[in-house]
Amino acid sequence: MTIRDEGGVKRFSVKNRLPFDSTAEAEALLIADTCPDVLWSYNLDKKRWNYISPSIGRLCGFSVEETMELDLDQLMTPASYRYLTSFLSGRLEQYLKDESRLVVQRDEIELVRKDGSTVLCEVASRYIRNNSGVLTLAGVAREVKKRSEVEKELRASEEKYREILGSIEEGYYETDLKGRLTFFNDAACRMLGYSREEFSELSYKKLYKNPEAVVQKFKSVYITGQPENGFTIEMARKDNGMVYVEISISPMRERDGKLNGFRGVARDISERVKFQQQLEYFSMHDQLTGLYNRTYFEEEMRRLSKSRDYPVTMIMADLNGLKIINDSLGHDYGDRLLKAAAAVMQDSLRGSDVLARVGGDEYSAILVNADERVALKIIARIRKKIKIYCEQNPDLYLSLSLGTATAPDNSVTFTELFKLADDAMYLDKFAPSTSARNKIMQSLMDALAEKDYITGGHTKRLEIICRKMGDKMGLSTRQQDDLALLAQVHDLGKVGIPEKIIFKEGPLTPAEWRIMRQHPEKGYRIALSSKYLSGVANLILKHHERWDGNGYPLGLRGVEIPLECRILMVADAYDAMTNARPYSMAKSKEEALQELEICKGHQFDPDVVHEFAKVVRKNSQEEQSPR
Repeated sequence: MTIRDEGGVKRFSVKNRLPFDSTAEAEALLIADTCPDVLWSYNLDKKRWNYISPSIGRLCGFSVEETMELDLDQLMTPASYRYLTSFLSGRLEQYLKDESRLVVQRDEIELVRKDGSTVLCEVASRYIRNNSGVLTLAGVAREVKKRSEVEKELRASEEKYREILGSIEEGYYETDLKGRLTFFNDAACRMLGYSREEFSELSYKKLYKNPEAVVQKFKSVYITGQPENGFTIEMARKDNGMVYVEISISPMRERDGKLNGFRGVARDISERVKFQQQLEYFSMHDQLTGLYNRTYFEEEMRRLSKSRDYPVTMIMADLNGLKIINDSLGHDYGDRLLKAAAAVMQDSLRGSDVLARVGGDEYSAILVNADERVALKIIARIRKKIKIYCEQNPDLYLSLSLGTATAPDNSVTFTELFKLADDAMYLDKFAPSTSARNKIMQSLMDALAEKDYITGGHTKRLEIICRKMGDKMGLSTRQQDDLALLAQVHDLGKVGIPEKIIFKEGPLTPAEWRIMRQHPEKGYRIALSSKYLSGVANLILKHHERWDGNGYPLGLRGVEIPLECRILMVADAYDAMTNARPYSMAKSKEEALQELEICKGHQFDPDVVHEFAKVVRKNSQEEQSPR
């Protein structure tokens, strides 16, 4: 370390403490020598340095010895030197008036480095008079960045901060303590559809659907000083729509810790909320009809079992013929019926009644404060609306079996009430007067007749010739009746085949053939559902089997195929050839018989073809003979 005394410059090692008056002084100078800031002492009387710590080398590039040989004006820029000398005298006067006062002054001084560059330093200094009466200015110097550089860095930091906030998808905001917006990013504007100018002028009362709830959240943050994270609120868009937003609120403080506003992030979670609402909705509603589902219905029964809203009535309904419709026309038609039944019942009930789809084709309604008289009126409304629907939709017959039961008080449980209503519904379903199944079958037959228009009475011609063939081949009366009925309904399954395939001009594609080949099985399932047709269901299933086993759907061959089906196949092919179809021209009777002859033993039973030719030629002779 180096110090200057009255005799000039002396150098001593740190370990050699002999020049000092005490160990304490030696330790103090040791600390000064190792301090990263520059410690210094300047003799104002002799205008020279008493002491400068080694840190001056890092600050200005001069060694301690070099610095001690420099005057103040050589170590400072001219502007800093003028500034220093201008106020030193005034500060000195204050000190001399009361030397007992401890006055520390902080200044910014620009020093000149050894290489000619400058460095800005923050200097803390005070006047000291030692025991010898020598007046000294002592202090500490530390490098600081120039204000312009600090401001530049602050601007760069702020720009980066704002750039980050501008690039995030979440809305960022800052407000004062009164809730007025002081800063926000573009994402906040986009989220609500406002321009920056419009958004800056908005009141929180207009922004939130429930502003009082938001105010309470901000008050909580103000009182507790703790942030509020992730609460959901509805906010108003410029287009008057609403958006669900997840908001966080954090306190903003000044340097002294005083709260001066709030900041936070707002995230649009509308899609998430919408998805959650859909999950909740579908957990309690039937997706097809929009009615409540069985889960909700059973929960409602448990809830109402504790209420006093008696009498309570329950109505049960079952959609008749759904399986027939699904098997014949397809599930799209079945879904139409299910929705139609739901709409009819919903329109017939009171607003306070609870209606649910409790099964595949079953509905149930709970009517509180409703006796049997009210229930019967509602059932009458349901039947009336069903009648109107059927008149307006003749292609899709709607029928509901209905039952009702009433509990006058809680002596009858809801489980018992449900069973009583269900039993009453099944009595209605199987009552002798119920003709719903027949009407459904009739609607299907009517649909089949409409598809037959292009062949000009194909089924009627088949029925006539099949009766003659049945008599010719010795069929029993029962077999002849079944054959005649088969001629009428063998293509019943085609009611479920798209018309664009049935009436297509030209050959079918492989995919269309796969659909077309389903009609025997469709017809079989429909016929099984009808008491009137169940006797010929097996014949419908097998009417496209071939003599050589290459038919469908079972691949039967020879006499494994019922005789009625073998007869129908020959008659059907003959009628198709002798009458124009979308995909072929009509042949003469002899041409058609020759075609049958060619195909016998492969597609057709040879005996049936032989007898069929006799019947056809006999009919031709009878038609040509004079009457």
